[in-house]
Amino acid sequence: MHGSFIVSSGTLKRCLAPNFADAASTSRRRSVRGIPRAQQVAEIERPALQQSTPKKANAPPGTPLVPPQDLPSRPRRNRRSPSIREAISETTISPANLILPVFIHDGEQNIPIGSMPGVDRLGWRHGLLDSVAEARSYGVNSVVLFPKTPEELKTPTAEEAFNADGLVQRSIRLLKDRYPDLEVYTDVALDPYNSDGHDGIVRDDGVVMNDETVEFLCRQAVSQARAGADCVSPSDMMDGRVGAIRRALDREGFTNVSIMAYTAKYASAYYGPFRDALASAPKAGQENRIIPKDKKTYQQDPANYREALREARLDEAEGADIMMVKPGLPYLDIIRLLRDNSTLPIAAYHVSGEYAMLKAAAERGWLNERDAVLEALLSLRRAGSDLILTYYATQAAKWMAGEH
Repeated sequence: MHGSFIVSSGTLKRCLAPNFADAASTSRRRSVRGIPRAQQVAEIERPALQQSTPKKANAPPGTPLVPPQDLPSRPRRNRRSPSIREAISETTISPANLILPVFIHDGEQNIPIGSMPGVDRLGWRHGLLDSVAEARSYGVNSVVLFPKTPEELKTPTAEEAFNADGLVQRSIRLLKDRYPDLEVYTDVALDPYNSDGHDGIVRDDGVVMNDETVEFLCRQAVSQARAGADCVSPSDMMDGRVGAIRRALDREGFTNVSIMAYTAKYASAYYGPFRDALASAPKAGQENRIIPKDKKTYQQDPANYREALREARLDEAEGADIMMVKPGLPYLDIIRLLRDNSTLPIAAYHVSGEYAMLKAAAERGWLNERDAVLEALLSLRRAGSDLILTYYATQAAKWMAGEH
């Protein structure tokens, strides 16, 4: 079974190598005259192949001449043109998948956020409406509100969270009055209103209280629903809060208000710019009080995978309508875990740290911002998210519309 392949009339024909008769008679030997037999075959076949294989058109000089491989399957055939690639694309993304997070403050002027270039704290009367109008013009019709609460209104028990005339409540009414069909999501957590900077009430010995916090989260969610919120989003990670909020909403007649639970919210290093925007980082303890320096007793450990499934099962059983993973890109495996184990819609939060990294690299010319952002958002969709909260929502929608 020795010889060389030559090309004749477009087909391959196998011919015996006349100079290899001696090698054929010793087919059981590993080598001939100290040279491995496979190497001798190659040395004999290569010149014949190079002489008889037609040169490929437009191939650069030095390209080796080889016959086509005998491959029954060539995946590249399905990538050969834009038309076929678009026709069989497995994942799509549109502005309808995006939720725009907006930072608001109780003032008139927009205030730039240094660690998030291109993102401002919006004046609630005008800047907020302008931002939402622009987003809607490109098909983004969902927003989630995050308030910068004045320091003088913050307390250890965060009662401002359920003030009927608070910043969030006023902003919801303003938005729903101007845009009745706008989908308004809210954040349910105490940290924007808590003088200690935590999502829950902190006891003097440093324990973040669970059940007492849940009581105030329920009041906050009901207050937001009364103002016109379409979906409340508990981001606090207290135990049992989804079920308690569902019961509180139903008791008040808000059975149509949805709950988007932050199901797998990790104690991540990617939240820094967000806390800059809201001045909501944990504060140092004062007056003999111990204030935890981080949120690791209630947010999930980044090392844990199975724990997210436990949280998901609890949230679904308690009445969540949507489940969220936060952050997004570092936790694609968690998004897929929830997608594969629940029929509920899955949301992902493309968080402030992810935004800031992309912005910084783009400003330095290290990345093509448009391509990198759209690839990042597509990967969140591919992992299994139906909804994506991203500060790039409006800009991404513009890019999808063909603007550059």
